[in-house]
Amino acid sequence: MRYRIAAAVMIAALVVAANAQAAETRCGWIENPTPANWWLEDAENTWTIMTQGDDAGEVEGMELISDISEHDYVRTNGNYGYACACMSVETDGKDRITRILSFRQLKLAKCRADKALKFPG
Repeated sequence: MRYRIAAAVMIAALVVAANAQAAETRCGWIENPTPANWWLEDAENTWTIMTQGDDAGEVEGMELISDISEHDYVRTNGNYGYACACMSVETDGKDRITRILSFRQLKLAKCRADKALKFPG
């Protein structure tokens, strides 16, 4: 009986672990070129956060992204533009951020000095 309980507990733990998404730290250019369009370009990929008219809606944790224009920022289109940031996120493993866990805006110089990053835009 003890073995069955132990086996059930181990199987349950494996199922939970398999379904849990691991947080990833992503650093690069956070871009907001027009209303409701947000993405992050890091050394590996362009990660879509949200796009205008997207059925997926707003990503959980979007409120953690403060007004990027209040810090080191490049204005490209009215009140829209880009900045440098690090985020703790969950992704779909392809090209989409599915949840934002934390957001930290950095100096533009940090991203400009990173040779692995493409210039935004």
